Amino acid sequence: MEKEGKNALEVGKEKKEKDKEGAEEESRGALSRACDIRIRKEIAMADYKIKDIKLAEQGKRQLEWAEMHMPTLMMVKKELEASKPLKGVKIAMMLHITKETGVLVRTMRSAGADISLVAGNPLSTQDDIAAALAAEGIRVYAWKGQDGSAYYENMKTALKLKPDIIMDDGADMHAMVHQDYPDLKVIGGTEETTTGIVRLKAMEEEKVLRYPVMAVNNAYTKYLFDNRYGSGQSGLDGIIRATNIMVSGKVGVVAGYGWVGRGIAMRLHGLGARIIVTEVNPFKALEAVMDGFEVKKMDEAAPEGDIFVTATGDINVITYEHMLKMKDGAILANIGHFDVEIDVRTLKKKIKSGRELRNQLNEYALPGGRKIYLLSDGRLVNLGAAEGHPSEVMDMSFANQALAAVHIAKNKGKLQNKVLQIPLETDERIARLKLQSMDIKIDELTKEQKEYMGQWRYGT
Repeated sequence: MEKEGKNALEVGKEKKEKDKEGAEEESRGALSRACDIRIRKEIAMADYKIKDIKLAEQGKRQLEWAEMHMPTLMMVKKELEASKPLKGVKIAMMLHITKETGVLVRTMRSAGADISLVAGNPLSTQDDIAAALAAEGIRVYAWKGQDGSAYYENMKTALKLKPDIIMDDGADMHAMVHQDYPDLKVIGGTEETTTGIVRLKAMEEEKVLRYPVMAVNNAYTKYLFDNRYGSGQSGLDGIIRATNIMVSGKVGVVAGYGWVGRGIAMRLHGLGARIIVTEVNPFKALEAVMDGFEVKKMDEAAPEGDIFVTATGDINVITYEHMLKMKDGAILANIGHFDVEIDVRTLKKKIKSGRELRNQLNEYALPGGRKIYLLSDGRLVNLGAAEGHPSEVMDMSFANQALAAVHIAKNKGKLQNKVLQIPLETDERIARLKLQSMDIKIDELTKEQKEYMGQWRYGT
């Protein structure tokens, strides 16, 4: 009897706990349903033009992964979230819409900014990220593979919102503002790329630049890492995803030996390729030689190369005449910002029998029967055929973007209408935050060392 009574008590207790759990589960279910309804309403009210909002859940998982690998930007976000220095500031962002950009967008919104987002390149949008941001109420106008007309129309849509700050990647939006929106009052902007800085400096020299632009690309914590290590890894990632070729034993021809070209050459060489560099700058050509690479003219390199990568920012670096000299099976890729480095237009005009063999890989039959293979239609191969730079390196680049926007907002009306450098103390702070996130400590100068470095009397 005692045993039966004990079991009955236990059964009653279990039933009570199950009832409680059931009530809690029902409550959670009701809350979840309410949240789902609220989210659906927000999405219905949101202003966006993307491929498919149903990709939002997948995009959110991608953003979560990126945030795990961007500790520097997360520290900046925490700081800006508390102070809200961009409250009420409207920002038009024209960037490659990757998971890393998504983390930057969230950071800017946490700082109080009102965001509209368009793609920095027709092929550089990750549609799941665009969907995730749209689902969070961000105005997104972009999808992968948009044509030129849609690319510019989306830009105009963002500019109709009359942004205070423009974050650009390639300076297309900056150029449009100056050409087509003379009455738009922009307090300042940022620029992410070497190509964009060149265009903006030309505007400054012509004295037409109407607002200050922070040269994010020129920060040490951007170009020394993003341009070299980010481009090197993501460029090779795009080439390998599009082709699945064996790099070892091939001849890689790298056009341009700036920081991006160095990164590409380094990674191709690391995978076993023999490297030929083509250059117009004598200093960079000498650097390539001293780094152990061959340096030749493109005319000489064209018959030798297996893989060609352009990284110059200039036009017609590989011409149709060069293509006619290439061996059967040569692969052409570009990692410069615009699709002008490889003369794709003449190629398509002369050769009308191109066909797509794989995703982002098109075959063209040259006169005589030889074939060449063009990746991502001559656009940025690391974004067309892959996912762009790793999160860890964009961590520093986008910390620069965030703090540059804050600098512009805080100094409204005080900055000259020029291309301005990121303050050195900001650049150094980002480097220290990155080291901190990696649990790396460095030495500090002693008082004696500081004094020694600041004097001129002591010698040998």
